Amino acid sequence: MRLMRCAMMALGFCAAMAAAVSAPAWAAGGEATSASADGRPANDYPTQGRVEYVLSCMDENGHAFANVYKCSCVVDKMAASLSYDQFVDESTFARYASLGGEGGAEFRTDHARARGKAFRALQAKAYRACGLGMQAVTAAK
Repeated sequence: MRLMRCAMMALGFCAAMAAAVSAPAWAAGGEATSASADGRPANDYPTQGRVEYVLSCMDENGHAFANVYKCSCVVDKMAASLSYDQFVDESTFARYASLGGEGGAEFRTDHARARGKAFRALQAKAYRACGLGMQAVTAAK
């Protein structure tokens, strides 16, 4: 029974990710996105990046089937506002803001703190828009 439930969740997750990747204009709320030189949308995140974000979002918010769609919505909202490179940079600043020692010094500068704060604010806005609670975002502060 548990194996069947996991298989159904995985199938639903794959379907949600395929829809998100194949229809970026729809996923961004019907807004057109600018295209790069090769014709792909400028803010098209790699599938691996989207999957990793959705899985970590579900780890933080629960593995209810509805959260597949809510977490996919969040990453779509983020992709509408940030290029993938910006997303990686700013999420890194937000994630490692509390890293101690010498290795974390570059994440504690005023510039790094501002970028981490801006990322968390954008993420909080996306969470609200997609119907998720804020426990994961506020815990990251």
